[in-house]
Amino acid sequence: MISRNTLPTTRRWVVKIGSALLTRDGQGLERGMLMPWVEQMAARRAAGHDVVLVSSGAVAEGMARMGWRERPKALHELQAAAAIGQMGLVRAYEDCFKTFGLHTAQVLLTRDDLADRARYLNARSTLRTLLSLKVIPVINENDTVATDELRFGDNDTLAALVANLIEAEVLILLTDQDGLFDRDPRGDPEARLISETRVDDPQLDVVAGGSVTGLGTGGMVTKVRAARLAARSGAGTIIAPGRGEGVLTRIGAGEAVGTLLVPVQCPQAARKQWLAGHLQVRGRLILDAGAVRALREKGTSLLAVGVKAVHGTFNRGEVVACVDEEGREVARGLVNYDVQESLRIRGEPTSRFESILGYVDADELIHRDNLVVL
Repeated sequence: MISRNTLPTTRRWVVKIGSALLTRDGQGLERGMLMPWVEQMAARRAAGHDVVLVSSGAVAEGMARMGWRERPKALHELQAAAAIGQMGLVRAYEDCFKTFGLHTAQVLLTRDDLADRARYLNARSTLRTLLSLKVIPVINENDTVATDELRFGDNDTLAALVANLIEAEVLILLTDQDGLFDRDPRGDPEARLISETRVDDPQLDVVAGGSVTGLGTGGMVTKVRAARLAARSGAGTIIAPGRGEGVLTRIGAGEAVGTLLVPVQCPQAARKQWLAGHLQVRGRLILDAGAVRALREKGTSLLAVGVKAVHGTFNRGEVVACVDEEGREVARGLVNYDVQESLRIRGEPTSRFESILGYVDADELIHRDNLVVL
């Protein structure tokens, strides 16, 4: 379980920097602000830890380049501003990290990239490869093609999904506030900083507020939501003041900086909770009594021999429900074969896969690591 004491040894961080920190009231990037954060991330990387950066600021930089004073309302104008601003944003980070001998890589993602299992696996593989090469991935929403993220989403959510994607231990959300307070500090001088609490604390919903900058799309409410998303894979979240002196270095040393939101489940349980409740089910596998018993009592993988029928339309890696012969859902998981392949091997032992299909992608229809019993 993550704690202040374990922060120095955590191996993988996702750091998100918000628009309010990066821009001068909508007048473009505050380039002088970047170097201190980059220096601290570079030091973390030099010490052998992985760092992934999720950065806002593309829209604000695009607005500045185009001479726009107000954030556009029309989606196509927002997308255009983001496309223009990405050029400056990525160049600024590249120049800063190059000072410390580090390469950077731009990664643009959409929700679809993380919802579609095949694209999810591709994105994860790419990011892991970049980290193995000691490259700093700089991630942003692919605003030029997204149809909903600019209107309803935020980079806090994106950062949390990235933390899930790469199984980071810590998500750090740098903001223009000192952390999360029990009351709004802008209107109440007696407001107290919440140093640490569980991510499922219901009081968090009461004290979180909205964005007031007009440049970003998130506020404390989105940060709390992001922390709960990150917790699905066991990551702890720190909401910290981005302008604080040596903020990342101090966090890495275990100092009580900002607000630490502690996950309440171990990583494996969190991942299985995510499988259980947060992915669209594409099909159903009808299991015999023996398979149901094996899943419930022994926690085994699902073998094709225990499947009586296959319904739906699904590809390899998508989520299917496992139901008993009365139609009650027993489990769900990520299937290793598509619907046509599953239809051909249902009821068959693994030893018959090669003669039926001509190949064997996996011995089990759903591996137990990708299966959650309900």
